[in-house]
Amino acid sequence: MEKILDIIDAIAHEKNISKEHAIDAFKESLINTAKKLTSYTSTFEVVIDQDTKTYSVNKVITVVADNDSKLYVEVGKEPNIKEVESDSFISLSEAKEFDDSLETGDQLKEAFILEDHGRTASASLFRELEYHIQRRVEQDLFEKYRDKVGTVMLGTVNRVDAEENTHVEIGELKGIMSQRNRIKGEKYKRGDSIRALLRYVSVDPEYGLFLELTRTSPKFLESLMASEVPEIDDGLVQIIAAARIPGERAKIALKTEQMNIDPIGAAVGVKGVRINAVSRELDDENIDCIEFSPIPEVFITRALSPAISQSIKVDAASKKAIVNITGDQKAKAIGKSGINIRLASMLTGYTIELNEIEGVTERQVDSSEPEMQKTKDTSALSDLFK
Repeated sequence: MEKILDIIDAIAHEKNISKEHAIDAFKESLINTAKKLTSYTSTFEVVIDQDTKTYSVNKVITVVADNDSKLYVEVGKEPNIKEVESDSFISLSEAKEFDDSLETGDQLKEAFILEDHGRTASASLFRELEYHIQRRVEQDLFEKYRDKVGTVMLGTVNRVDAEENTHVEIGELKGIMSQRNRIKGEKYKRGDSIRALLRYVSVDPEYGLFLELTRTSPKFLESLMASEVPEIDDGLVQIIAAARIPGERAKIALKTEQMNIDPIGAAVGVKGVRINAVSRELDDENIDCIEFSPIPEVFITRALSPAISQSIKVDAASKKAIVNITGDQKAKAIGKSGINIRLASMLTGYTIELNEIEGVTERQVDSSEPEMQKTKDTSALSDLFK
């Protein structure tokens, strides 16, 4: 085993893990192998010299007081639990028989030569190393993709199983998008490219390490908007909230601190090119862009668009709003199958109650400004030309 450290370096390169993780896996493998060949109550340490490419394994025994409970360990399962002497500790009185200068807390170390145990040691070390290297590979992958949770992933559909789960190949791992995380009406076949939001990284007994994907989350809409609208990606326009009925309609609240930027215009783009690109990705989902207001009454009124409200009363404590609205606007406020009022409530966080009042709402010019009258009488200007 003289060149085993070079082999560990090669394994780290092949498995695309850090050298430090490979060394840690090697140390754990050596310790577990030594315990299998001696006793599981023993304690071992591994010392690696990177300069000489050598390693050593030492059995460590710690000196404790004569009445210390660490001298014995419990083994077995109920009701067959029994105490046995621990190989990791030695009483002070027994230690002084070997060296009178020893005190509690001192450590005795004995070299453990793995090669002395022949093929059994080699086979056991190989199995342990294979196991721990694989755990390090999975740990690195887990940490890598955990940092990407909440971002849009691009993958290729591998198959769709009997339960309508879509299996997607993404880099080194496989992603799974369940039917409830798929936009209603979407169908995929093997080889299709797909974009979806990474919800979380999980470990399952059946699938192993996998990525859960979704196309129905409001966060997916927000991520797509950021990819299509540079002002959002740069932070000049902020997404305050988003609400979706996947595949049907969505509302998104935007705001900006920049006086020269129109958040709605930036999100929509010239002739709707930006918002339409997002809509196409979401199976032609209708997206309403709303300018956020910190005033709840204003925000709720905008969220109910295209309906025009007459007045609104807000109870901030109970997060409830009562909106007075005329009969001709009520259907618009509710929307088809209640979709508009549901989205407005989800977007604002308020429970919205509509109170129908008499009258008809018409869009009118601001009455505070006097209507300008045209005239053909120019006599008032005659004095200017005298």
